[in-house]
Amino acid sequence: MPTVDLVADLGEGFGAYSIGDDAALLDIVSSANIACGFHAGDPDIMNATVAECVRKGVGIGAHPSFPDLRGFGRRAMDLTAEEVRNDVVYQLGALTAFAGYHGASVSHLAPHGRLGNLVATRADYADAVAEAASRVDPSLIILAQDGELALAAARRGLSVGIVGIADRAYQDDGTLVPRALPGAVIHDPAIIVDRTVRMVCEGLIRTASGTDIRIAADTVLLHGDNAGAVELAGLIRSELIAAGVTIAPLAQVLAAKQKVA
Repeated sequence: MPTVDLVADLGEGFGAYSIGDDAALLDIVSSANIACGFHAGDPDIMNATVAECVRKGVGIGAHPSFPDLRGFGRRAMDLTAEEVRNDVVYQLGALTAFAGYHGASVSHLAPHGRLGNLVATRADYADAVAEAASRVDPSLIILAQDGELALAAARRGLSVGIVGIADRAYQDDGTLVPRALPGAVIHDPAIIVDRTVRMVCEGLIRTASGTDIRIAADTVLLHGDNAGAVELAGLIRSELIAAGVTIAPLAQVLAAKQKVA
């Protein structure tokens, strides 16, 4: 039976503002993408989130972004590839320090928002992120959709975990439908749960055009910043387990995958 990681974007508050119920999600997920200060997060939030991950045995991941605090990292920015590389090094360095302080380490890196979308299709940005990760810590796992970042990471000898996003609509080429388009985000819990179980157990996901495409998801991204997110995340976990799926941190999922191969 399959083994899969469940990951959520956490630590995405700022100062006195909070987004989502991180404490509840940390009881459900096996890994966390932690905001590193550029789209959300600050030193206090990063410290607290890392500490809770360590306490609950949740895998720690860096979630670097464009420097777009006001736009939550979801706006395109005209950065050079060198600037993207340096921004990722900066953010990864900050989270690595907090992880080290708590006797742990960062296990994976997952670009956020618009940067995360662009590295799937822009080879220069993808190579910049892969270079940053490989030079800072060659043991890092790169969390990505199928596309340029996965290819760039593999070329540099980095492990790659493919992420499946069940509440986002896919296009026939395997990329996500842009958020600005109707139907880009799926809201019906029953549909999201069904898509997740099918994605993990059958390796298939239905696109916006109604076509089934292959997807080899090592981890499932659970969004935690909308109403009912915790309940939905819990339901997804329980339905996967009922289907015979083992939930484990990303590093364990990839290790199990290598043994089978």
